[in-house]
Amino acid sequence: MPLRQRTPVFERIALGVLIALVLWAPFPLGSNPGWAWGLLEAGLFAAGICWLAAWWRNEVRVPDALRAAWPALVVLTAWLAYLTLHWVPLPAGWVEVLSPQAGRHYASLVGLGGSADGPVQGQAWLSVDPRASFSFWLISCAWATAFVLTLALCRTRERLRLLAYVLVLSGLVQAVYGGMLHLAGENLVMFGTQVPHASYAAGGFVNRNHLAGFLEITLAVGIGLLIADLEDSVPRSWRRFVRDAAALVLSRKAPLRIFLIVMVVALVMTRSRMGNTAFFASLLAAGVIALVLSRHASRSTMILVASLIVVDIFIVGAWFGVEKTVQRIEQTTQKDVEERVDPGREALAIHDDFPLFGTGAGTFYITFSAYRSPDISAYFDYAHNDYVQFLDETGLVGLGLVGLFALMPLGAALLAQARRRDPLARGMGFAVVMGVVSIGIHSSVDFNLQIPANALVFMILLAFGWLSLSLGRSAPRAAAGPEIDQKAYDRASA
Repeated sequence: MPLRQRTPVFERIALGVLIALVLWAPFPLGSNPGWAWGLLEAGLFAAGICWLAAWWRNEVRVPDALRAAWPALVVLTAWLAYLTLHWVPLPAGWVEVLSPQAGRHYASLVGLGGSADGPVQGQAWLSVDPRASFSFWLISCAWATAFVLTLALCRTRERLRLLAYVLVLSGLVQAVYGGMLHLAGENLVMFGTQVPHASYAAGGFVNRNHLAGFLEITLAVGIGLLIADLEDSVPRSWRRFVRDAAALVLSRKAPLRIFLIVMVVALVMTRSRMGNTAFFASLLAAGVIALVLSRHASRSTMILVASLIVVDIFIVGAWFGVEKTVQRIEQTTQKDVEERVDPGREALAIHDDFPLFGTGAGTFYITFSAYRSPDISAYFDYAHNDYVQFLDETGLVGLGLVGLFALMPLGAALLAQARRRDPLARGMGFAVVMGVVSIGIHSSVDFNLQIPANALVFMILLAFGWLSLSLGRSAPRAAAGPEIDQKAYDRASA
């Protein structure tokens, strides 16, 4: 049935809400407080309901890119169903078989006397705290909504470019906000929490490493936009090179390049050792991968990557304290490493007792205190290692599902760089490779994916991976076949 000619009001509302959430989420301490967490969930669910209303009113169709991402949707559905098992009551006998340690835990509680609100005879849970696991399941539903919304709303190249620029703008706002507070030496109390901005740039976050993680993702998207605007031709002479350089200064790419410089300055100001290391390592890795895979403008891409490293490190960074970050890395002692690594290393003991299904999503803050050694006196509500935390809380099954969900769009982005001729598709493919590699490195010593604001932009980035491969393609084709006219596609889809 043909679409009725009607302004897709509900779809525009959904897009506006998603954009507003991307800009807002970092400010209330990364949306980590309970009220900010709930507001972010409500906003994403409201946006999802608006898009469903537009679909129900026959104002929009399910885009081809969303259909093409069906493998990711299957894994995402399996992940949410798996998390449901943690907080729904199960027969105690089942729990004793699936997770013997959890079964013994609830058996001991029943022996102490159950209540209407607690464990009762004959029932138990896979999670040691079903309420915490329900909260984690709810926020996971919100992340799934953000992923699907990105695929559904970015049905044209203009929409994809718009949302990509919103991510860069959000990173820029955090960079300027955090950088100005740091330069001013202000230690502000934000939402009841004091943040030492005088020591480092933290933006709207409490932890400087979380601002670094946020900037890693948004910088990757910004670099992808720069690559999308590269010319396919390579200058054959110095005269042509100078003319192209002058055109760059006067083009729309110049403001974007300035924005990225400001964001790199803020990244340096975070003094995050792993954040800076992960960013530049992922930039080099993504550049090499693009050179190997891309048959289009690969030399231009490498020139851009080289200029980013030279300008950002040796020129811009030198003015804003890159040597302090380098010095902090050089002065890292064995004790510093142990303080960062020990929680994750000792938390592996939790996995020994809960190997398959874990202790339940969102329960690390409860279980770790029983496993830490006397040498660790501080309280840890996170493992400071996303891999270990997912392993402890959701077991091997959960870690496998999360890993598969993250690797699938990475594979799609690699295919986009190898097969697509559309510059925007190649640029977003580069962004996904760089962002996933960077967060993958950083996650080994931090917990960026446990912070709602960072998890939100990471889910949008993963959706970009599928969009880079599928957006603007009328149907599956051979690698050497032609693509459809992008401008005609955009006019038809608008």
